[in-house]
Amino acid sequence: MGIGSGIALVVIGAVLAFAVNIDLGGVVNLSLIGYILMGAGVVVFLISLIFMLRRRQTTSTTRSAVDPASGEQVTRSTRDSDPLV
Repeated sequence: MGIGSGIALVVIGAVLAFAVNIDLGGVVNLSLIGYILMGAGVVVFLISLIFMLRRRQTTSTTRSAVDPASGEQVTRSTRDSDPLV
């Protein structure tokens, strides 16, 4: 589940909570189900946002050495980052 799933849950929950006015004889309370879906959507959205922000961390490594053939100093920089899923 991602950010889009969280937004979709919030939208579906809002429609059930505020727009649907159907009496099911007291068996199911659609407003309560809508509020539950909106809460679940907010939780999914926040968890997905936190995971996405944590995966953008990068690691930089710089190495310096002397080239044995030419005697020149060589500096290599590598940058590793976690791929986004």
